[in-house]
Amino acid sequence: MDSAVHDEAVERDEMQATVTLPSPGVGNASARQTSELDDVAREASEGHPNGKPIVSSPGKSTARRRGGARRTVRFVLRKIATAGIVVVAVLVALVTWDQYNAGPWTRDGRIRVQVASVAPEISGKITELRIVDNQFVHKGDILYVIDPFDFDVALRTNKAVLQQKSADLSVKELQSERRLRLSDLASSIEEKQVFEGSALQAKAAVDSAQQQVREAEINLQRTEVRSPVNGIVTNLLLREGDYAHQGATNVSVIDTDSYWVDGYFEETKLARLCVGDHAEARLMGYPAPIMGHIATVTRGVSVSNAAASTQGLPNVDPVYTWVRLAQRVPVRIAIDNVPPGVPLVSGLTATVTIRDGESGSLFQRARAELETSFLGLIGETPARPGCIPGPSSQ
Repeated sequence: MDSAVHDEAVERDEMQATVTLPSPGVGNASARQTSELDDVAREASEGHPNGKPIVSSPGKSTARRRGGARRTVRFVLRKIATAGIVVVAVLVALVTWDQYNAGPWTRDGRIRVQVASVAPEISGKITELRIVDNQFVHKGDILYVIDPFDFDVALRTNKAVLQQKSADLSVKELQSERRLRLSDLASSIEEKQVFEGSALQAKAAVDSAQQQVREAEINLQRTEVRSPVNGIVTNLLLREGDYAHQGATNVSVIDTDSYWVDGYFEETKLARLCVGDHAEARLMGYPAPIMGHIATVTRGVSVSNAAASTQGLPNVDPVYTWVRLAQRVPVRIAIDNVPPGVPLVSGLTATVTIRDGESGSLFQRARAELETSFLGLIGETPARPGCIPGPSSQ
């Protein structure tokens, strides 16, 4: 070990001895070489545990070169990672813009349904109530019964009157027939006309009595108030003993066959909607979406400026030209499939997303989405032709 140290010291002395004074053209380079040799010697002497210089070897030179290569690789990887992050950020920005600005979707959706307002066609006291609140009923089921006594009496009376009118008709028809068979000497023409007219009046009276009997029968049937639709009784406040007034609604039945979804889309997104497109309506609190399709697009919304003010003058609201809120247009979504466990309750909030169903490869669809996003950025989103029929085509 001592001989190796001695050899290294001798070698260092020889290297220092070979250094010449700097010439006018290469003075700076020679100085740098001398400084580098001194630094190497100093590092070798300081790195030894006992203060003695460490002997250099070919393996350490190789490790030094490997360390430099690793630093170069790490530098290149950092540059690549930075470029990748920038590309991902740009793509995320484009997708976010397309989703929130140009994408055909809205959080302003509502579950809608038709409600059958049941009102009796006759008046009377309710003697029997056959339903409870939130009960499902089928079309034709009896909801409640009105006291039928008065209507039964009216039916019997009208039937008796009909029998009386029928008997009178038979007598007058026989009298008219007998007069017609007599000669003009036995019965005058005037007398024949009188009896014939009496028979016709009796027949008209019988027809009127028959209509009254028919009306009495229908009124008696109307004492049993039935459901006009398949649905659920809601907000029932009726009870036995209440008086039912003719034409006054006292029972509401939700038509379970008439549910649909209204999506209130901004007017800037109508260009990407098409009648027949598939739609998804996702209710708050339920992950599974309701599947459907666009049935119709509303062709008119209320305009506040169209309402006349005092003296018949137009009432125009002031607006800022640099801030304009897009008008929302109702789009009706017909429901095709409801996932199990998802209840349909009128008024629930839904997020509606339209799937335009564009065909083509993944690259073509991505290119179309990017073009739509960029055009939407400058307010020139292309409209899909023939999607919403115009007035002339309808």
